[in-house]
Amino acid sequence: MDLYEKILKKEEKISLVGLGYVGMPIAVAFSKKAGVIGFDTNNEKISLYKMGIDPTLEVGNEVISACSVEFTSDETMLRSAKFHIVAVPTPVNDDHTPGLSAVQGASEIVGRNLTKGSVVVYESTVYPGVTEDICVPILEKASGLKCGKDFKVGYSPERINPGDKVHRLESIVKIVSGMDAETLETVAKVYELVIEAGVHRAESIKVAEAAKVIENSQRDINIAFMNELSMIFNKLGIDTQEVLKAAGTKWNFLHFTPGLVGGHCIGVDPYYLTYRAEEVGYHSQIILSGRRINDDMGRYIAENVIKSLIKADIPVKNAKVGMLGLTFKENCPDTRNTKIIDIVNELKEYNINPAIYDPIADKDEAKRLYGVEFAGMDAFQNLDALILAVAHDEFKRLPKDTFDKMFKGKKVLIDIKGILNRQEYEDNGYLYWRL
Repeated sequence: MDLYEKILKKEEKISLVGLGYVGMPIAVAFSKKAGVIGFDTNNEKISLYKMGIDPTLEVGNEVISACSVEFTSDETMLRSAKFHIVAVPTPVNDDHTPGLSAVQGASEIVGRNLTKGSVVVYESTVYPGVTEDICVPILEKASGLKCGKDFKVGYSPERINPGDKVHRLESIVKIVSGMDAETLETVAKVYELVIEAGVHRAESIKVAEAAKVIENSQRDINIAFMNELSMIFNKLGIDTQEVLKAAGTKWNFLHFTPGLVGGHCIGVDPYYLTYRAEEVGYHSQIILSGRRINDDMGRYIAENVIKSLIKADIPVKNAKVGMLGLTFKENCPDTRNTKIIDIVNELKEYNINPAIYDPIADKDEAKRLYGVEFAGMDAFQNLDALILAVAHDEFKRLPKDTFDKMFKGKKVLIDIKGILNRQEYEDNGYLYWRL
């Protein structure tokens, strides 16, 4: 009987190492079909899951309460699993080099608890070669076992989009790969238990690793093009959204929009690819050019806040500015790698300390990472300018009367995502600006 059949009969278990926005939904999905151990080194997070609380908002408290995942921070429990999925963050360092410490640490933990006949599958985004050249030696050293003989490895890049209630784990085609044909089939069949959209069998682990980094690199480049267009059209006095709406009537026009590129994927993955390219002697031109544009958008937006204040004859120094939203994307509590903080930091250079309100954001995380303490909506009075930074549904539902009451005189409104009706606000005396 092979490993897949044993998992199906619940004679062997699946483990998830890393229970964040990616790992937790995977653990919950597999628990409907198999025995699952959910491991994370964060004791506080594990305690919340055990209480039926979903801090990620990805599946909800009811689903967490009802699932059969064995949540634990005890790594020795991994010894009772034979199919290990590693889903830990892979950020970039301050110098934009790959930050592999989490995936290396997870490999050590899995290795210490690895048993013969196991399969280890990595979901973390990496550059081609990391699984086999970096992770496997760690697994071998920590376990004393030999890869290919005592255990096998595979790679299946995560495609979960945090906060997206349409494109879910089950409905997105999953890329799977294995170190050999037998491992590939085992990995594919295990994932097919939960992936309704089916799986794509990649020819090798490196192919699967490369596919992941180019998915988000492509998106990053397209957004950079939109951001560059928005800067050009702003100088020409043309509304970018109106241009995109007109151009979008062509059947093959790609529907991207300008914006801040934060989070753990689009703003990170291109650096993994360019880092590996540098190692083999190629210096990226298009990819890094797009990165430079997108990384500079926070400063660009802050500059336009200042220009708008000057245009409205409002003194810049100590201007009272309110900001709605801090998370890296709408309807998601995650503030890690949010580019909104770039706007905040740039405004501080002008002696402007915006009051920030975000009802969805992880307050402890924002305080720990950025020193940000959120204000209440009662602080949004007598404003000189308001920055609508994140398109949370709660903000989209705010009526114009609510915005009217936030200002003391002239109304400067920076609608980064362009979620409001520009004409309506300009007709009512607002100095309105958007990307």
